[in-house]
Amino acid sequence: MTQKQIHFYLNTEHLDNDVRSLFMAFFPGAQITRTEEEGAGEADLEAAVTMTQEEDGSDALLTIRLKTQQREMMRREAAEKPEDRKAVRTVCKCLLYRMLSELTEKELPWGTLTGIRPTKIARTMLMEGASQEEVIRYMEDEMLCSSQKTKLSLEIAQREIGLLKKLDYEDGYSLYIGIPFCPTTCAYCSFTSYPLSRFAGQVDTYLDALEREIVFTAGLFQGKKLNTIYFGGGTPTTLTAEQMERLIAMVEKHFDLTWVQEWTIEAGRPDSITREKLEVIHAHPITRISINPQTMKDETLKLIGRRHTVDQVREAFHLARQVGFDNINMDIIVGLPDETPEDVENTLQEIQKLAPDSLTVHSLAIKRAARLNTEKESFASNKSVNNEALMDLTRVYAAKMGHVPYYLYRQKNMTGNLENVGYSRPGVEGIYNILIMEEVQTIVALGAGAISKRVMGDRIERCENAKDVKTYLERLDDMLERKRKLFADQ
Repeated sequence: MTQKQIHFYLNTEHLDNDVRSLFMAFFPGAQITRTEEEGAGEADLEAAVTMTQEEDGSDALLTIRLKTQQREMMRREAAEKPEDRKAVRTVCKCLLYRMLSELTEKELPWGTLTGIRPTKIARTMLMEGASQEEVIRYMEDEMLCSSQKTKLSLEIAQREIGLLKKLDYEDGYSLYIGIPFCPTTCAYCSFTSYPLSRFAGQVDTYLDALEREIVFTAGLFQGKKLNTIYFGGGTPTTLTAEQMERLIAMVEKHFDLTWVQEWTIEAGRPDSITREKLEVIHAHPITRISINPQTMKDETLKLIGRRHTVDQVREAFHLARQVGFDNINMDIIVGLPDETPEDVENTLQEIQKLAPDSLTVHSLAIKRAARLNTEKESFASNKSVNNEALMDLTRVYAAKMGHVPYYLYRQKNMTGNLENVGYSRPGVEGIYNILIMEEVQTIVALGAGAISKRVMGDRIERCENAKDVKTYLERLDDMLERKRKLFADQ
């Protein structure tokens, strides 16, 4: 089957991303191209749609021409704010949404909202004094969000406000440390991750460099309050027990842990977990770990390259409980290749039996660097299905375990144009997860591929570490200097 093509003409630059994002939402997987067309006249809004399709339905070419003249549109649709570019964007997105909705005969659960942080809208409005009714009206009328998604955003935003009150944004910060190694690379993964079989000889050298970055960062943030720590990756538990002990000890030695409210370590892959590693972690003030099956179907685990079994998931989880962990998260992905609704429900039933303390539900998002994209011919016969009914099912099972939703985010190219939701028992919510999404606190990130974010009021500045391990090792001094400049006058 050939790829669907979308060609559009638009005579204003600042709407380009909004228009592309809506096309992607209505036509996932399509090739989207902005065309150059001379002699386009100005109009309030014109939309000409041409659609051709092969007899067998295998290919479609959609051409849409949008022409906007801001002043006229503002006069008609938003006269009270004639210079407000945000109002122009809202009007244009709503008009395009309605046109595409009519063309495709479908509605999007999140309406025109294509950004990754829906709850940030609700939380910001509430913090600025808006009522719940005003938030609902804005999201449903201006963003065209469904009432269900609006309600979910509002519920999570209210919960986040309560949780984030505990943090000192002015003097506080969070720490991320990335371990870019995994037993294997999953087909859906686009994170900085390298197979341990090829890089095992470099792990200690990597930890040497990481120690330099830890010492540097601890000095840079001396006098600030460290609130949360997160070891991610990759899979941190690919480290040996001795290497894990060394890394944790580095953090304890160089950072003041007085104000730390949460310390998470991703023990994501069951095939990387041993009793010895868990005992090392548990001997330190680690408050939360994550054991991530993604699915409880062996055939799917094999298809996506996980190379562990469902039984190993159960064994790793029970082992963690035996060692003494009382705050364990589990991740699942809805929309994995060839999984049926029955498969998803079976996964939820198996997880319910384990009774984790939190459950993170991801909608499959196929990123550019993931093998599901780079090797898509190999997966062409494998279908991915996700819909609101399946996401509702995950919510029902989370509720059966006594979990409530506490954070949410979205990504491009998500199956069903849906979302990722974190559920947990009240009192064990993942604070770092909220912080990384809501962008209300500075996060300094160490290791290959890590991205630091400095929050300065309404402005956020970033600096990135090199993704490639070899480059990270060779150019560490350059990355430390970038950090020095980013946080110079904090």
